[in-house]
Amino acid sequence: MSILINKNTRLIVQGITGREGIFHTSQMLGYGTQVVAGVTPGKGGEWVLDGKVPVFDTVHRAVDITGANASAIFVPARFASDAILEAADAGVPLIVCITEGIPIQDMMRLRRYLDQQEVRLVGPNSPGLLTPSECKVGIIPGNIAEPGSIGVVSRSGTLTYEVLYALKMEGIGVSTCVGIGGDPINGTSFIDVLGMFEADPHTEKVVIIGEIGGRDEELAAEYISDMMTKQIVAFIAGRTAPPGKRMGHAGAIVEGGTGLAVDKINSLEAVGAAVAEHPGKIPELLK
Repeated sequence: MSILINKNTRLIVQGITGREGIFHTSQMLGYGTQVVAGVTPGKGGEWVLDGKVPVFDTVHRAVDITGANASAIFVPARFASDAILEAADAGVPLIVCITEGIPIQDMMRLRRYLDQQEVRLVGPNSPGLLTPSECKVGIIPGNIAEPGSIGVVSRSGTLTYEVLYALKMEGIGVSTCVGIGGDPINGTSFIDVLGMFEADPHTEKVVIIGEIGGRDEELAAEYISDMMTKQIVAFIAGRTAPPGKRMGHAGAIVEGGTGLAVDKINSLEAVGAAVAEHPGKIPELLK
């Protein structure tokens, strides 16, 4: 079983005719994802990838014609917030935003609006979602994970890939991997995904990949203490990061004495999570 995406997901790709959009659409199709349409204003009526995917001018039209129930956004940052709003207004229940660099004020307005809708936004600045052997939405390589019972939720794209591959090398499979993104304001939190994994009968254990900045991991620890019955293994990046310097993601910065790796590690260990010193130790802790 999986969360969020599966073999029945019908995906549209917003920004499909751009370089990143067309490349990753090809990868998703090759993995077996049902990419039913693309959306690029002004390109409606065209077909891409050797006639496999039709292109529409609007998300509304694409959803009406194809019955899409998810969208992947590969739109430049200055247009991405409008693309998310368009997908939400078209009734798309799952929106996965790969775009990074969306202004924080734009995201604040988006969250205020999306919180009133029945829409799940994953991202922005997300590597996407992967349910091994069923569906991938985004840019996570499909060949680095196998089906299994470990749920993975992460703020970091490249660390996600490293952990998934380390699990595969040890014969450990994954139910679903969710990249929530590394921006200060996103659509889906650790707590949201932990709740989904807790409710999923086929997810037996959960891996959390966090990093410095913000309080998401501490809040996740409180949720684990109150609500989770499944084993948690975690890794927190940025143990040696200097204060005041952004490390990779917009949200990965220690400010005002908050967001330190040591505080996140202590919070997770205090609620019984096993915290790995480096990503390669995660398979050992799961076993």
